[in-house]
Amino acid sequence: MSFNGTWKIDRSENYVKFMEQMGVNLVKRKVAEHDNLKITIEQNGDKFHVKESSTLRTKEVDFTLGVPFDYTLADGTEVSGAWEMEGDMMKGKFTRKDNNKLLTTTRTLVGGELVQSYNYEGVDAKRIFKKQ
Repeated sequence: MSFNGTWKIDRSENYVKFMEQMGVNLVKRKVAEHDNLKITIEQNGDKFHVKESSTLRTKEVDFTLGVPFDYTLADGTEVSGAWEMEGDMMKGKFTRKDNNKLLTTTRTLVGGELVQSYNYEGVDAKRIFKKQ
């Protein structure tokens, strides 16, 4: 339940390179660099409600740990996969519907910050959020 709360983007590491690897076009990359993303997470046992608000869009998703679901990324890429808990880490494995390639992401708490890490085709990135 430690993920509960509202988290606002503070900084990113290698995010532009990651978006390039994902095939996100230049205009969307420029907007996404300064998207002012805010994530609200509500966990109740193994069920989650997540609201993402940014300059690009507002999206809400409900999921249960270990249960596959479909999701559309902010750039329009469609994926299917599931989140799992590994200790204190949320780990997501999602397959792109357009090319069947794997996108992995994790969420961990480090020093009171929410660190969301991504890997796609050998390119890693992080987005670090501060609790509101």
